[in-house]
Amino acid sequence: MYVRGYQALNLSIGKENLFLRTSLNFENAYSNPLDQDSRLRFYSMYLDVRNLFQIASFKLGRQPVTAKIGGGNFDGISAKLKYFDFTLSGFYGGNVPAYQKLELTSDFASDNVYGIGLSTPEYFNLTFNIDYYAKNSAGKEYTATRLDENFNPITLLIRKNSTNFSFMAGTLNYSLEELLNITTRYEYDLNFEKTSLFEADLSYLVTKDLDVQAYYNIREPRVRYNSIFSVFDYGNTSEVEIGAGYKFLPNYIVSSRFGMTEFKDESSGRFSLGLSTPYGTVNYRNGFGYAGELNSFSVGTSRSFFDGMITPSVALSYVTYKLSADDKEQNLTSVLGGINYRPFNKFSADFQVQYLNNKIYSNDLRFLLKLNHWFNADLKNVF
Repeated sequence: MYVRGYQALNLSIGKENLFLRTSLNFENAYSNPLDQDSRLRFYSMYLDVRNLFQIASFKLGRQPVTAKIGGGNFDGISAKLKYFDFTLSGFYGGNVPAYQKLELTSDFASDNVYGIGLSTPEYFNLTFNIDYYAKNSAGKEYTATRLDENFNPITLLIRKNSTNFSFMAGTLNYSLEELLNITTRYEYDLNFEKTSLFEADLSYLVTKDLDVQAYYNIREPRVRYNSIFSVFDYGNTSEVEIGAGYKFLPNYIVSSRFGMTEFKDESSGRFSLGLSTPYGTVNYRNGFGYAGELNSFSVGTSRSFFDGMITPSVALSYVTYKLSADDKEQNLTSVLGGINYRPFNKFSADFQVQYLNNKIYSNDLRFLLKLNHWFNADLKNVF
């Protein structure tokens, strides 16, 4: 038996345009403890000031990165200026330590993340934004024995350059009400001085019941500038996908997608077909080429009774696969059955049975029980 607990706190205290926001999580193993247990993770803790002088907002503290190029959290400051629907934003701070400890980096000059962005209002159904994003991680110093010009051993202090990522990006969007939406994005790697990503995404509502989608991208692997992997001869990938969805009855939708991925010297494809109904879903997926061969069929359903108090569910999937055309075909069968019991909004209980069978897990049967109790309080009348 393995027992592990998680407690989460999301707290927002404020009034009008001034708020203090915090999100943290405590986790611990109560049987078979893991290394580093217990852990208290601070995901965010920042002061949020909005609509200052009707044009400015800023956040101070541990907060999420707002750039589209990068993700994660940082300890620092971010600001946003809005004027005539033009928005200028920027941020600067230190990287968050491992396990989201409530600590600050000791070297903001080398261990940091920062960026700036500008977005425009809509003109002729067009919007545009441009972003700059950089992230640096301070490398650990160490000593190593080397030979001098006389072949005598000497001890040297090795210091790594902290530069990791530096990108410029632009996004152009064209939207015609709910009929047509086209988004293109371009990213340029300033360290390697080459294109990192180009992608285009299109959706078009042909009729009220039929919509089509198309997607294309070409990308380079995102490798750290000072990483040993930057010396390898790696190639980019390109991907194209088309799809459509058709509603032939109220709440009955059939959808399909087909895509191809081109690697440096190989290619791989995929095809999917699905049916969504008020009673459940049915899906088929096929993969072929360099990424392996796969055929997958799945069906699942769930239904709520007594105003959501009881919700049973069941799902079944069968998969055949092999890594290459010459490999032996393998198969995998999985069955899931469960029930959710919610006597009132703040409490729910889930019981689930999972069955899995393949060459690695033979007749694997698992029982899971989860209890959820949500505690919340409105503090607006406390003070």
